[in-house]
Amino acid sequence: MLRLDDNIISKLCKKCFSEIPQSIERCSVGQGNYVFIVQLTDTTYVIRCSPEKNAYNDTVYWLEKLAFIEIPIPKIVAKGVFEDTEYITLTYFEGKDIGLVYSLLSDEDKRTIASEIVCIQERVAALELEDIPSEWTWHSEINYMLDRAEERIAANEYFDIEKVDRLRKSAIALDKYFDRIEPIAYLDDVSTKNLLIHDGHISGIVDIDWIGIGDRLTYVALTNIALLNMGYDTDYVKYILKEMNLSSIQKKSIFVLFTYVLC
Repeated sequence: MLRLDDNIISKLCKKCFSEIPQSIERCSVGQGNYVFIVQLTDTTYVIRCSPEKNAYNDTVYWLEKLAFIEIPIPKIVAKGVFEDTEYITLTYFEGKDIGLVYSLLSDEDKRTIASEIVCIQERVAALELEDIPSEWTWHSEINYMLDRAEERIAANEYFDIEKVDRLRKSAIALDKYFDRIEPIAYLDDVSTKNLLIHDGHISGIVDIDWIGIGDRLTYVALTNIALLNMGYDTDYVKYILKEMNLSSIQKKSIFVLFTYVLC
């Protein structure tokens, strides 16, 4: 098992920056994940570490691709292998995950952040995607989500699996809408984490290891579910939906379906 301590991170900083950090803080991001905030003399960096070979190939790919569309994502400062550990060093953003500060946000803050995330997603949607399978359809993505939900419900006996069958029927009724969905890029892991907030604005988006492809309403539905699970109001989601200028079917049918499918 990978075990990192301040001494190893200090050595890594000495190698990369010819300087020992003034402070090192490990972020609590889950067992087996190693993310450190290091304070040097003139700047602060984030260092991510993993025992897996090529652990950050996808991260590097997407950060480099997204760098051209002017959204607040980290810049890659250094990457490589140090003492059998893959690492990537990134620029640091002030701020906390939106889920950690949501209860402190004013109504105006939520409106502002909603407007900012919609603007960011519109820029991401302009990305030219490569290697999209010719057989890709949004129908297949919906079926995958439903199959996954059915497997989890059956394994954990959450509730009657018949509820998934009802969702499948609802999805079939929306076939014409799904036919029009193109493989458009969007950031899907920005519900109540990875979206950093500082002074009532989005300060940065972190942990971009993949992106979503298809209907952007899925990230809004995921945000809706996450806020409900945390016991918060969903005003922020309401403001996102308003900023997106959705059609009636998107608001009344598609968003509701995605919320049920993804919960």
